[in-house]
Amino acid sequence: MPANRQSAFEQGPIRPPSEASSLLIRVTRNCPWNKCTFCSTYRNKEFSRRPPAEVKQDIQTARDMADEIQALSTKMGNLGRVTPEVVNYIYQNGRLYNDQFLSLAAWLFYGGEHVFLQDANSLVLPTDQLVDILNFLKEKFPDVNRITSYARSKTIAKSKPTSDLIRLREAGLTRLHLGLETGDDDLLKYVAKGVTAAEHVEAGQRVVASGIELSEYVVLGLGGRRWWREHALNTARALNQINPHFIRFRSLKLLKGMELTERMRAGEFEAPTEDEMIREERLLIENLAGITSQVVSDHVLNLLMEVEGQLPQDQQKILDLIDHYLNLSDNDRRHFRLGKRAGIYNTMEDMTDNSLRHKVAGLMAQVSAQGPEVVDDFISRLRERFL
Repeated sequence: MPANRQSAFEQGPIRPPSEASSLLIRVTRNCPWNKCTFCSTYRNKEFSRRPPAEVKQDIQTARDMADEIQALSTKMGNLGRVTPEVVNYIYQNGRLYNDQFLSLAAWLFYGGEHVFLQDANSLVLPTDQLVDILNFLKEKFPDVNRITSYARSKTIAKSKPTSDLIRLREAGLTRLHLGLETGDDDLLKYVAKGVTAAEHVEAGQRVVASGIELSEYVVLGLGGRRWWREHALNTARALNQINPHFIRFRSLKLLKGMELTERMRAGEFEAPTEDEMIREERLLIENLAGITSQVVSDHVLNLLMEVEGQLPQDQQKILDLIDHYLNLSDNDRRHFRLGKRAGIYNTMEDMTDNSLRHKVAGLMAQVSAQGPEVVDDFISRLRERFL
């Protein structure tokens, strides 16, 4: 049946950067753990499991909206294809179409092949229910070829045997995003992750064995200045046992509302500088061995987003790139950080562009005129814009 142009389906607040062009389908609300001291995304929000019938109704609503968009395309002479012309028409007629129509049109324009299941831990649902949702999703959107989700290692280690994960893969689940954060048990306790390194390894190995792609997230700087070495070495040790498909780096940023922020203000936790996080990252990557993971730095908070490659063949190339940054003079590292956080540089290679370098030098002169001690604070405030 035709969709109401103000129809809507429920969506949660976040998804991984790699799912930017994915359709978001919410199967749970918020986070069932919600105690990590470095995260405030779901703070003071109650967790709940959405009934499968409710989720399936959302999927049906999305299907009805997609049908209307494709009918509009046919009416416009585009043979049902969602072209820029169709997307622009919906955008320009906001009184007729709500934001979800626009996001769905954009999803169809980019191929309509990827779906991300929200929120923080979809696998907390019983396997039968999740299989039912996946089957319905594939029935309504048969062109979808990638379905991904966040999950917790604790949930998998405790209640999702490999046989259940295989069932989910067979129903269409293709990738899981797990927050390893660190492989150091003392640090896992300190940040209240609610899981041990052994459980991280057990969960990761089960996912890999099931044939589902695995992304493990590592938070650079999580150990602060006190535990940075243990964090790097023990995280590398855990990753070597898991051998995930992807190792995704994230850089720590302390925000209002985080318990770790309060600990920093009380003098209990000392946050590292960006340069210190890069040294930590180098130590971690140097100690990866015997694995075939893809290293990814796909978040704007990472200073060196060019730290990417396929292990083991690209390991030395990655280390050389990090060393290139660390071997810069103090002034050149500060120059690059300013250019990166001001949006002038994307990678270190951009520093060889004289016109870009001149822009950064001009900005540096402006900021430095207020006093040399102001520069690092200014860079930090620029970085906060990306949060």
